[in-house]
Amino acid sequence: MSTTKDILFLLRPHQYLKNLFIFAPVLFAARVTEAQLLLTSALAFACFSLVASGVYVFNDLRDREADREHPKKRNRPIASGAVGVGQARGLIVGLLAAGLGLALALLPLGVAACIGVYIVLNLLYSVKLKHVPLLDVTIIALGFVLRLFVGSAATGIELSAWIILTTFLLALFLALAKRRDDELIFLETGKRMRQAGAGYNLEFINVSLGIMAAVVVVAYTMYTLTPSVAAHFGTDKIYLSVILVVLGILRYLQLTFVYKDSGSPTRIVLKDRFLQAVILCWGAFFVAVVVWRNTVR
Repeated sequence: MSTTKDILFLLRPHQYLKNLFIFAPVLFAARVTEAQLLLTSALAFACFSLVASGVYVFNDLRDREADREHPKKRNRPIASGAVGVGQARGLIVGLLAAGLGLALALLPLGVAACIGVYIVLNLLYSVKLKHVPLLDVTIIALGFVLRLFVGSAATGIELSAWIILTTFLLALFLALAKRRDDELIFLETGKRMRQAGAGYNLEFINVSLGIMAAVVVVAYTMYTLTPSVAAHFGTDKIYLSVILVVLGILRYLQLTFVYKDSGSPTRIVLKDRFLQAVILCWGAFFVAVVVWRNTVR
């Protein structure tokens, strides 16, 4: 019989860290001190998290046979038999209905529309598209962009083209790093963890990671130098945050290439103190700028 621990493991609450991108529009619009916007974003975060958990359960249900061959994923609740197929199906329906229903009832229609697109895209990903090389990582990256749009639709804050592009590129970088972990498992065991893995090899992934790391930094730098950003924040010194972004990217590359640990970006962030410090400093930088701007005004 399934325990509460099994169910929580299946829902993957640690993955909700990704959903913090929903708060990005408020942060980059320099409106983090407005309680109503934060509350609306938090509600959108909750709705999206319910739906995301439903998608994770659906994916685990579809992949239960393949997961049993994976050295780490075989311990997932459905693959291990801790959660039954019928129970998993019930959770999928309940979570998707709850998340989408609450969004329709309590938030602007655009939020439910973005969540609906996320559901369709990820169900297609789980059923078929995850097996298509390059398209698989692209869809993962689009999921992060959709989180931005959810936050934008909830608050009515328009997104900068540079933020959309930077988020997409960063997510693509993280997805490719995850594929590198799969490739290392293949080289060690001779078993492909994903059908799409046949479209990758270590050399291709290594080159791609180098390219993506560079373009992420360039895109973010261009964002910080945009005149509208200086106007938003009341200072032209936002470019100083590039130092922290470069440091974070380099740390992730170090974890990927030196320590060979890139299987789960979320778990890496949750356990790596260096990355946590960089992210906290980056966030604190923006909050400090906003507080300073509001003070001088």
